[in-house]
Amino acid sequence: MKQSIPARWYFDLVSPFAYLHLKRFAELHPALDVEPVPVLFAGLLKHWDNKGPAEIVPKRLHTYRSCVWAASQHGIPFRMPPRHPFNPLHALRLLVGIGSPRAAVDAAFDFVFGEGRDVGAEWPLFCERVGVADDDAARLIADPAVKRRLMDNTAGAVAQGVFGVPTLAVRGQNFWGSDTIAWCNAFIDQPQMFESGEMKRAAEIGIGAARKEVG
Repeated sequence: MKQSIPARWYFDLVSPFAYLHLKRFAELHPALDVEPVPVLFAGLLKHWDNKGPAEIVPKRLHTYRSCVWAASQHGIPFRMPPRHPFNPLHALRLLVGIGSPRAAVDAAFDFVFGEGRDVGAEWPLFCERVGVADDDAARLIADPAVKRRLMDNTAGAVAQGVFGVPTLAVRGQNFWGSDTIAWCNAFIDQPQMFESGEMKRAAEIGIGAARKEVG
């Protein structure tokens, strides 16, 4: 039997691209053993001094439309929630608190982007969908250890060079975005991919100009 290859899948429930990526996991290389890891996308943005796509007005609309298009091309049920972006903090803490099992992660994303529901307005139903009683959910999201674990997950992702979600981290390399499945699969079969040719040269290119801050 072939040895499985561990991979970490960094996600935030606020990301429709993470939902699209998750729905295509059957296309991932069969050797991969993927561990879902909830992180706070806002924390990644803050660390890298970046903006999310929904924070740039024209990019926001383009992002939503591109997700609708991508979902239709892959036969994935897709419906944006009534408000986006939304605050995913409690939902992420809840997933962290129950150990982020794949079934619960699937159910959470299906709730938000498969059915287009509002996590904040329908919190009891969301908890039910991920298999947690409302009272247990309140205890988990208030648990300092759970809060710390989510922060540690985010800090650990940053330390590995993760700047966005979804990101699949495998063998020391990060594959960001829902459209990197084929690339990641090729890397699994060609582990020396980044060590020669233009791939190697890409890591050696210098910066020719840097944007100046206004002010």
